Amino acid sequence: MLLTDTHTHLYYETDEEKLDQLMQRCFDNQIERLFLPNVDVASIAKIDALVKKYPNNCFAMAGLHPCDVKENYEEVLDEICQSMVDRDIYAIGEIGIDLHWDKSTLPFQQAAFREQIKWAKDLELPIVIHCREAFDEIFEILEEEKAEDLRGILHCFTGNLEQANKAIELGFYLGIGGVVTYKNSGLDEVLKQVPLSKLVLETDSPYLAPVPYRGKPNESSYLIHVAERLAEIYETSVEEIAAVTTANSISIFNI
Repeated sequence: MLLTDTHTHLYYETDEEKLDQLMQRCFDNQIERLFLPNVDVASIAKIDALVKKYPNNCFAMAGLHPCDVKENYEEVLDEICQSMVDRDIYAIGEIGIDLHWDKSTLPFQQAAFREQIKWAKDLELPIVIHCREAFDEIFEILEEEKAEDLRGILHCFTGNLEQANKAIELGFYLGIGGVVTYKNSGLDEVLKQVPLSKLVLETDSPYLAPVPYRGKPNESSYLIHVAERLAEIYETSVEEIAAVTTANSISIFNI
């Protein structure tokens, strides 16, 4: 069995010993592929350090998180773009729109999202989308930017069936994490009407820990609980969930 965490900020852990323990717990649960979304300039070096230490298990993305998009976003994007030279990057992410904390930055977020989609097209890379309280705004831009080679993941998907179908229609997979284990999330009922072939697994560690760790710091080893819940929803084995979702991740990231 081989599980893939398509979205983890495991690199936030700066204590080397604790980081090694986090990775060992992943291996103990057969989670051997971890994709690391970038959020700002400062996280680039942290991601690179983890990739260097675990080159066969950890894979880098590059992007500016929408919550970090400020008035100076163009300068920050230039720096992130320059960082991609001579580095192995497997996706542009995480990028998108977040209207939960600050709606005033929406024009900047929209412009930054479009610019980073352009990077993805130019580099033939997938995009990993952060969408919080912004489905309409995200879909509007994806419709405008629609192209045969524009693909990726709608990270931390918690939307309704209509939104799920729209994302899939636009060529995206749904990133499913700890929320699916929450009793009243309603996500299980949505997924019953979505094919497993359109899903990937993620933790968004250290956020959104699954049951039985809800409310505590998340880690990539907890992905096994997401897989187990999906096995219940799809009435299949954890091994089948792992096989399909890892195959999907390979299709997206080309590794």
